[in-house]
Amino acid sequence: MSTTAQIGVTGLAVMGRNLARNFARNGYTVALHNRTASRTHALVKEFGEEGIFVPTETAEEFVAALERPRRLVIMVKAGEATDAVIQEFAPLLEPGDMIIDGGNAHFADTRRREKDLREQGIHFVGTGISGGEEGALHGPSIMPGGSVESYASLGPMLERISAKAGNCEPCVTHVGPDGAGHFVKMVHNGIEYADMQLIGEAYQLLRDVAGCSPERIAEIFRTWNEGRLDSYLIDITADVLAHTDAATDRPFVDIVQDQAEQKGTGRWTVQIALDLGVPVSGIAEAVFARSLSGHAELRDASRHLAGPKPDALSEPEAAAFADKVEQALYASKIVSYTQGFHEIAAGSETYDWDIDLGAVARIWRGGCIIRAAFLDRITAAYEAEPGLVSLLSDKGFADEIAAAQDDWRAVLVAATTQGVPTPGFAAALAYYDALRAERLPAALTQGQRDFFGAHTYRRTDREGSFHTLWGGDRSEVEA
Repeated sequence: MSTTAQIGVTGLAVMGRNLARNFARNGYTVALHNRTASRTHALVKEFGEEGIFVPTETAEEFVAALERPRRLVIMVKAGEATDAVIQEFAPLLEPGDMIIDGGNAHFADTRRREKDLREQGIHFVGTGISGGEEGALHGPSIMPGGSVESYASLGPMLERISAKAGNCEPCVTHVGPDGAGHFVKMVHNGIEYADMQLIGEAYQLLRDVAGCSPERIAEIFRTWNEGRLDSYLIDITADVLAHTDAATDRPFVDIVQDQAEQKGTGRWTVQIALDLGVPVSGIAEAVFARSLSGHAELRDASRHLAGPKPDALSEPEAAAFADKVEQALYASKIVSYTQGFHEIAAGSETYDWDIDLGAVARIWRGGCIIRAAFLDRITAAYEAEPGLVSLLSDKGFADEIAAAQDDWRAVLVAATTQGVPTPGFAAALAYYDALRAERLPAALTQGQRDFFGAHTYRRTDREGSFHTLWGGDRSEVEA
């Protein structure tokens, strides 16, 4: 077999198949491999006219088909399956070759794999890919980590197949060393969880408080999508709400079980934030909301509990309320992104990745699930002030939240008094109010900790750590 393929893809389920087709459509010769060879041949038979594919049936054939340095993309299930593929192919590679993991791997696994393969002279490139099956085919947002050397060889190929935004700018950047790419993809998915939760809460408020039908809410979302909330998720939400189930002629959203699933990246975002000491309360509430939705027995046992039932508004009141919900949704969305970028910054500092937050915002403008018009403004904010501590410190966003204040709070009052759960909106406002507070009750918490555990505290009027002798004369000693 001649060594002709510039890149190879192993793992030809939907994402892997479409990514291979994307490379081929962009002029690259692509080697194909799958554990089940029939899937390889089916791809060539169905899509062979899209470009040049080199089908292979064994690992040895696959590696032999790749030109040096070999670029081998693995698109298999994260975890043990990924390790098994690496163990199969790594012995067949040579120093300078690279393995690109395009799955949703945990960044800690990526760091381990990168270190192990680096010792063998092989580059391991943990690469976050967002955009689903359509993005993989037509242009995703791509978040590669790994070495600078690997990006010099692989980067131009990724830039060609990626989504384009702005002035045809590729939605890909070298995020940073080892696990940086998968870390950023993890946080991207956490923000995605929060975004979807906030949209869901806006829908429920418009349905239960404003009394709007799904069809009417679809119209409202389409209107929102023409303004500052312009985004992929708002766009598809309108389509989902407007869809009618063919079997029952009922709104599609009414025939779907209200139990959401999750694949783990949102949960990882929260777990790692706890490890880093970064508050991502909005993302956490989105993860918990999905979890709660799945506890059917618990919910069934609790429906009799006392509380108000929503009382639909009049049509003029509903229209005014919808405007308030738009304000609350936008302000809460800003907070979610603020928390996500804070976690990326903390991870970058902890693991010495030197991640460019502005570049992250830039590559999320196209291809990915959370692509949104206001990412242009986030990009600009970080370009204007690379050391920006928080998005809420940017004057433009701060002014918009200031303008949304009254409506944001009014929506939460309405939700509370009418018994509509809005954990995402509430968490976002609580985070915002905590940041702007002059004093927090953490001072009392420190006093309690010192009382029962002699954990010490710091004073506002002088340096040092102190402990109060609570059991005696309550005098203070320096710790």
